[in-house]
This record gives sequence, C-alpha cells and structure tokens, in this order.
Amino acid sequence: MVLKAIKESSVIDIGIIGSMETTVQIKKALKSFPNFNPVYLTVNSDTNIKDQVLELMNNVDVFMFTEQHLHHFFKKHIDFNIPVHHVPLMGTGLYKSLFIVKSLHGLHKLSIDSIDQQYVNQLLLELEEEASEMHVYKQTSNSSSIDEVFQFHKNNYYTNGTIALTGIQDVSTKLSGHNIPNELVTPTNQDMIVSLERALLATETRRNKESQIVFGIIDVDNFQKVTEKYSSEHEVQLLKLQIQQILLDYIKHLDGHLINVGSEEYLFITTRGIFERETRGYKFLPLLKDTKNEIGITLSLGVGFGQSAAEAGTHARLALRQSKELGGNICYIVREDRSVIGPVDITSQIQYEQYELSITDAHLLDKAEKAGMSAAYMAKLMARVKRHNKIDYTAQELASTLNITIRSAHRILLKWMDAELVDIIGEEKVTYKGRPRRIYRLSFINEEYINSN
Repeated sequence: MVLKAIKESSVIDIGIIGSMETTVQIKKALKSFPNFNPVYLTVNSDTNIKDQVLELMNNVDVFMFTEQHLHHFFKKHIDFNIPVHHVPLMGTGLYKSLFIVKSLHGLHKLSIDSIDQQYVNQLLLELEEEASEMHVYKQTSNSSSIDEVFQFHKNNYYTNGTIALTGIQDVSTKLSGHNIPNELVTPTNQDMIVSLERALLATETRRNKESQIVFGIIDVDNFQKVTEKYSSEHEVQLLKLQIQQILLDYIKHLDGHLINVGSEEYLFITTRGIFERETRGYKFLPLLKDTKNEIGITLSLGVGFGQSAAEAGTHARLALRQSKELGGNICYIVREDRSVIGPVDITSQIQYEQYELSITDAHLLDKAEKAGMSAAYMAKLMARVKRHNKIDYTAQELASTLNITIRSAHRILLKWMDAELVDIIGEEKVTYKGRPRRIYRLSFINEEYINSN
C-alpha cells in the first residue's frame, strides 16, 4: 500500500488541448513521460470548449496546447491559475515544411500564420534562400477566426502568388479545398518532447526550483558614446525614459521588479520558472532586438541563479562580464553551480552553449592572458571545441567553429602560437590550386578533456 501511494503521488495530470491530428502526435511523445497522466480535449472549428477547459483546470496540474492559435485564444479568454504551455512552431517541424515548400514551389513568395517571422528568416538563411515577399498574418487583439486567416492566405495567393505556410489544420483543409497551395506546419515528435519537458518544469515536482530567485543586471552598451550625439541634457533624459519604459514593459512579462541603479545600469528580480518559460528554455530574448530596433541602442545582460539572493547577484555580475567580453547585445546566465549557458537569443548567429566557468590552472591562465584571452573566453572556447570533439583545426575550420571570419581566425592563431597555446602539426592538401592549409593543434586542451563526459 505504501508503494502504491508513492507511485500515485508522482503522477502529474496534464490537460492536452488540440486538433485530432496533433493530439495523435503528442500521444506518441507522451510515451517518454510515464509520470504524465494526460486528459485530452479535441478541438475543431465547430466546437466551443471554453467551459470544458475551465472545468478541466480544476483537475489537472498543467495545460499543453498543441497549436499556438488555440493557446492564444484561451489565454485571452481564461484567467488560468495553473501553468499553461503550447508547442511552438519553431523547430524541426518548421524546417521540414520549408524544405517541402522549397522542393515543390520554391521559397520566393510566402504567406504565413501562427509562426514567428524571425524563425522563418533564420531557417531560410540556413537553407541559403531568401524570400522576396513574405506576408505575415498579424494576430489582432481579438482572437481571429479560421475564416479570417483563410481569407488572408487566399487574398495573398490571388494577389501576390504566395504559397501559404499555416499552423492551423482547419485553415490548411480549407485552402486545399479551394486548390490554394499550402503546407501545414506541424511539430515533429522531437518538438513535442521538448515542449513536454518544459511543461514538466512547471509542475509541483519542480515548484521549489521554479520559485528560486533570479537576479539580472542590464547594462546599456557604450552609454556615454550614445549620449554624445544628443545636443542637450533634455534629450538625454528623454532617452533614459525611453530605455526605462522598454525595460519596464519587458520585466512586466517576467512578473519581475526593475531597479535603476545608475545612468546605464538596471537590476531586475524575478523567479526562475517564469524566466525559463518566457525565454523558452533560455533560447529567446526579444528585449535585445526590440531595444535596438526601437531606439537604436544595444544592451548587455547578465542573469544569475543561486541558493540565495547574494549568490544570484554575484553570478549575475559574472554573467554580465561574459556578455560584455563578447561585445554586448547579448545575454549570458551563470547558474548556481557556476556553469555558464548562453547566449539567450536564438536569433543570434552564435550557437547556444553551456560550459564551466572556473579554470584553475594558473600556468594556463598566464599563457592565455599573454594572448589576450580571458579565463571566461577560454572556458567558452573549450566548451565549443568539446562539442565538436576535436582539437586539430585549419584556420578555416576554426573560423567556422567560433563563428568568426577566416582573417580573424588567422590573427587569433598567430597570437596563440606566440603564447605557446597552439602548435602546427601538419598541412592539409587541397584539391584545387592554392597553398596547403596548416593544421593547428590546440595544445592547451588535452584529449582527456575532449573525451570526458
């Protein structure tokens, strides 16, 4: 009897709300989550299940909407008192749909709904494509009907010759019925799993960690230089008010508290659960892009986790230092174990990564300092190299790994050679005309580190 009670207390009731098709998909993903006890509500264009959702809210621990437009609709009409999540169309499912459209129609003219335009642009870049026209359905303050979204795609097709990318099953069905070319973007099994993992973070089993204090420091990059272009103190004060308003609006989304501690630095406090959800698992931070687009300035952010407010504040300062060292307009996080994750911005060309902050080898740090490499940058470099599982590189390969130009890679390698951090171990023959490429070994990183778990 005791064992049975323990088993039952570990069960997490999750309400799954979506179309018949996406519900079938998520059932497969749920096989990887034995602690979830799913309760399903199926939605189609003819049903109104608001009352059922309200009733279900009293019997589950967390909600998962399988489609973004449903999440948007119910968030506007229901004041939820439990965590609510949805499966975003931003992963391999979107990539798959773009690839299909490219193969059948080309990606030159698109109309899209339910999908963030920046993710589409990011994937088009990876596919080495560029849409000459992209028409995005703007979600109004009131929830849009299926007919309105359908009409948007239909008008764009007949007016501009666009191919529709939709995340709504009913819209896709209606478009197909009118012989309008379209592709239904559906999440893959992996997308579903990632979303369920995030939902798991919001349940009772993670409540203690969710309520953990998160401390953040926001620094305006090159503030003194920015203010030099203003002719009066009045204009500078107006700029400060603009900055503070943008920050207040964003921190409101985090249910946080913002403090201005100087002309160019702000502190904020929130909780870890909210921060994880709003950043989509540390991968999305619109504040950086919004601030740059709206008032032409960039920010550096440092976020710290800790067992106490003091520890979180110390870690936030370390994280801010990481962001400043990379030139600003970026955010890093230092967690309670002093590991670093970031950058917290999926639109950045720098890949998201995780690495340990502490390097204690004094001799190695001395060499790195002579080469102009901080301990934080060295830790970051070691993490990237470990991810690629190699320590021998040509300048071209290193440039690709570090997301820098080949010229910068050559310049860095010369500095590292002078500091005895790398060795030349051979040359790579090329199949076309040109000089052989030198192969450099990052001798300061040993193979035991690369092969360690």
